[in-house]
Amino acid sequence: MTTHTDNPGDTTMLDFFSLPTRSEKPRDVGVTHVMDKGMGLRQVEDLLDTCSDYIDIVKLGWGTGYVTQNVLDKIKVYREAGIPVCFGGTLLEVAILQKRFDAFRDMARAAGITHVEISNGVIDMSMKEKARYIRELAKEFTVLSEVGSKDSEKIIPPFRWVELIQSDLDAGAWKVICEARESGTVGLYFGSGEARAGLIDEIVAKVDPADLIFESPQKAQQVYMVQKLGSEVNLGNIASSEVIALETLRLGLRGDTMADFHDVEIWNKRRNAELQAEMPRPERRSRGAKAEPKAKLKRVR
Repeated sequence: MTTHTDNPGDTTMLDFFSLPTRSEKPRDVGVTHVMDKGMGLRQVEDLLDTCSDYIDIVKLGWGTGYVTQNVLDKIKVYREAGIPVCFGGTLLEVAILQKRFDAFRDMARAAGITHVEISNGVIDMSMKEKARYIRELAKEFTVLSEVGSKDSEKIIPPFRWVELIQSDLDAGAWKVICEARESGTVGLYFGSGEARAGLIDEIVAKVDPADLIFESPQKAQQVYMVQKLGSEVNLGNIASSEVIALETLRLGLRGDTMADFHDVEIWNKRRNAELQAEMPRPERRSRGAKAEPKAKLKRVR
């Protein structure tokens, strides 16, 4: 991976490390789905100057895309950087609730939106109803659907997750987002933020992980998913300030995942053996090195 700069005075990073392979944009796997919670235009420009190569899609969280004053300018800046934008699924839920689906679609079209997220994390919607909306939206948009409740008290059994995910994919969703919210304390995770390992295991046993985006807003959750499914796992609800940090996790350039992608254990074993051999014998004993056995004394009868 080589970093290019327009300013010849800047330092250019050389491609000399052996790192995990990352797909090139536009990516179908290894997707980083970023949450914009109402950033200003200058913030967006700074973000893109720093890490546009690592952002695959931006979600204007919840209903922020509806109330942000300069939203059209922001969408244009993202689009010029080759990054698609979608409104949060909550906005479409409100539109469906108020029977304003066509108005929502017109708004997305007018804003130059190419991706649409549909969820039913708050309003109740049958698989059949949701599938109908997905098929309709897929006629002109790339559709991301979301599965999982935003209510921490509502527990969906693993088999039901699989059914809901498969229904959305069959209806034409590009990816299905597995719910965790911005907090990372519902859906895929317990209230503590710990992963529901059994749930995730059952989902990935039945559905190709390439078709899923796992919301993982917390660092520990990102580490868990990268360690479990590799550098090319699709992750969502990533804070704009955490894009670079996540990329280092994907590449083993952070202590949390370094041993998963580089030969740390082999290095440490070899180096410890070398260091033990170089130590004076008393120091080796003080550090727990095995002392050479003493000659046994003959017992005098």
